Amino acid sequence: MVSRPADASTSSFKLGKEQTEAMLSMHKEVLDAYEQASRAWLARVKSEIDLWSGLAAKFSATRSVPEAMSAYQECVAQRMQMAAEDGQRLLNDCQKITQQITRSLSNGWPSGNT
Repeated sequence: MVSRPADASTSSFKLGKEQTEAMLSMHKEVLDAYEQASRAWLARVKSEIDLWSGLAAKFSATRSVPEAMSAYQECVAQRMQMAAEDGQRLLNDCQKITQQITRSLSNGWPSGNT
């Protein structure tokens, strides 16, 4: 009879340890996904700065209003394309993080029946 409580506490300890390890693994995977997304968004911010700096340079080189309007029109069209890409990137990032969490929970989380 003495062995039963020891077996139960050992089993509980093992389950707790497995759950902790699974949670830490999930946490690391999610943080890695966030880090990748952050790097991509930082690069995106840089491209936004480059876009508007390029427009300022084009404005300073223009000699007429139609030329300036054309440069502005090109810049706005490019910005609209970037906005569409931003939406797709955001969707992809959210899906990737959700998949990481789902995979971690389904693969690494002990069932509690051990």
